[in-house]
Amino acid sequence: MFRLLKSVRKYWTPSILTIFFMVMEAGVETLIPFITAKLVNLLSAGDVDMNQLLATGGILIGLAILSLTCGGLGGYTAAMASTGFAKNIRGDMIRRIQTFSFHNIDKFSSASLVTRLTTDVTNVQMAYMMIIRIAVRAPLMLIFSIVMAAILAGRLSLSFVVLVPFLTIGLILIAVIAMPTFRKVFKRYDALNESVEENVRAMRVVKGFSREEYEKEKFGNAAENIRRDFTKAEKIVALNGPLMQFCLYFNMLFVLFIGAKLAITSNGTIVNVGEVSAMLTYGVQVLLNLMMLSMIFVMVTMSAESARRIGEVYAELPDMKEIDNPVKEVKDGSIVFQDVNFKYAKDAKQFALFDIDLEIPSGATVGILGGTGSSKSTLVQLIPRLYDVEEGSVSVGGVDVRDYDLEVLRDNVAMVLQKNVLFSGTIKENLRWGNADATDEDIIEACKMACADEFIELMPDKYDTFIEQGGSNVSGGQKQRLCIARALLKKPKILILDDSTSAVDTKTDAKIREAFANYIPDTTKIIIAQRVASVEKADIILVMNNGSIEAKGTHEELLASSEIYKEIYESQTMGGEE
Repeated sequence: MFRLLKSVRKYWTPSILTIFFMVMEAGVETLIPFITAKLVNLLSAGDVDMNQLLATGGILIGLAILSLTCGGLGGYTAAMASTGFAKNIRGDMIRRIQTFSFHNIDKFSSASLVTRLTTDVTNVQMAYMMIIRIAVRAPLMLIFSIVMAAILAGRLSLSFVVLVPFLTIGLILIAVIAMPTFRKVFKRYDALNESVEENVRAMRVVKGFSREEYEKEKFGNAAENIRRDFTKAEKIVALNGPLMQFCLYFNMLFVLFIGAKLAITSNGTIVNVGEVSAMLTYGVQVLLNLMMLSMIFVMVTMSAESARRIGEVYAELPDMKEIDNPVKEVKDGSIVFQDVNFKYAKDAKQFALFDIDLEIPSGATVGILGGTGSSKSTLVQLIPRLYDVEEGSVSVGGVDVRDYDLEVLRDNVAMVLQKNVLFSGTIKENLRWGNADATDEDIIEACKMACADEFIELMPDKYDTFIEQGGSNVSGGQKQRLCIARALLKKPKILILDDSTSAVDTKTDAKIREAFANYIPDTTKIIIAQRVASVEKADIILVMNNGSIEAKGTHEELLASSEIYKEIYESQTMGGEE
């Protein structure tokens, strides 16, 4: 929690005001029974002075209004401070996550990050509000009530000597026993969010394989685990009520019995009726505020686990560090891999890429073929520095990618990933992710190159057509072409297509490649494909196998020298000219 306090920032003012209002409210609240005792004594005396009665009553009304005002203002400022604190935490977490490399992100599952940004932040928000409000008010009320009770009726206040330690120990034991179960619930939330995320994201697959009942059962099991753990914890915490009631009624009986006896036997000289009445009120205040403190203890302990999980995101150091005075301009699209070895984890036993030496001139078209798991995607992800090499270097435009300003480098390298992602919004809004300042003419030109204009023009709202979240209302081939157009709007020096034409027909694939050759001849184009037809006209074709470049050359050279390439070609063409 202390680590997260830097996210309070401009909300320190309402936080401090909340503490001030709580101190005021606690002082007034404990003063009211003291004044009430005097009013009861006036009434019990029989000979009532109306002026004094009205004055005392007026003071009580004024104190009640002041207490209500302080409580209301404290609630308002506490809400403002806690919600602002939560907003800042979420913003800080998102900004932190945006600085992570893929290697950093791999340490957290997306479902876990969602839980941390939602449930965990909400828990911390509630804890913060309780700390600046109830955790200030309850101890003060406790102390003030005991002090005022001792001043007003010294002997009767001895009941607190027994009750306060007894109740405190009981509440702490209940909270400590419940805490491990509360902690376990957060991991259950991760599993629940993961189930929801997978189910929604893969809805077509679920329906295609008729696995709705299986997914319902999996989600039901995750929800049941949370219900069971929460029920177990709540059953333990529910013991607060009986314990509190026992102490409350014991105090009432003690005060009424002993107080009445002292009042009668001493004829009001030791304890009078007003003091007995005030002691009952102070007893309720003391016990209620002890229970409030136990609730705070439970909530803060729960939120401590949430704060720890959020703190893990804060503490995660981006493993890609930028140098001082980085290079701010990419000269051209030339690429050089020199003695590159790479693995996803430092303690991994096997390299994902090894012995990679490759030179690609600016403006060249490079095709990459290889089986599943041959590290084709891994190779191209090193170019925009999504990962850093373990050994060797990758250079773009004659400069090591680690020497570039990261934003500048990635602005000049456009990637269309294997898993295409569109966001909810119009087609124009999606395409302007590539270039926020792109004109309508720029958008149309990019769509023509990507052969996306063919289906956009047939849509009722054309470029203003709304795309559902994830692009669920367009086909796979349409989604791929829109993503290619979005990348082209960046006007990059390097364009990487990671199997991003797999869902379009061969004719459209050929038209897209022809448009690239005619309209962006100076852009270096890297095409990962499964079809030989998609890369056979490339200047350089790489054949990858088990993390290394097995063969390199033109289509004709590889047919003559590479058995793997020849086998792929013949299996796809069936030995015919087509």
